[in-house]
Amino acid sequence: MAEIKLSCKSKHREETEYRSLMNRLNRIEGQVRGVKKMVETDVYCTDILTQVSAIQSALNAFNKELLTNHIKTCVVKDIKNGNEDEVIDELMATLKKIMK
Repeated sequence: MAEIKLSCKSKHREETEYRSLMNRLNRIEGQVRGVKKMVETDVYCTDILTQVSAIQSALNAFNKELLTNHIKTCVVKDIKNGNEDEVIDELMATLKKIMK
């Protein structure tokens, strides 16, 4: 498994944001378990591929929500604090990673 590099930064999430993100992740986790079961029970390939596509869409929706929240909170705060160049460079690097 690939090693994940984490930044030293952290962010407190409001309860509504936290619950929304966790609900999405729990649904995605359930979808992945469902696909695993499909493979274990020899379900037809196209049916599995359809479910994997749904998982990818759910992950994209999660990313959109998280990115929107990030821009509205972290990015705006850093820009207001005078860190425009640094935060924009970080945002662009993040966008490049997630838009592969």
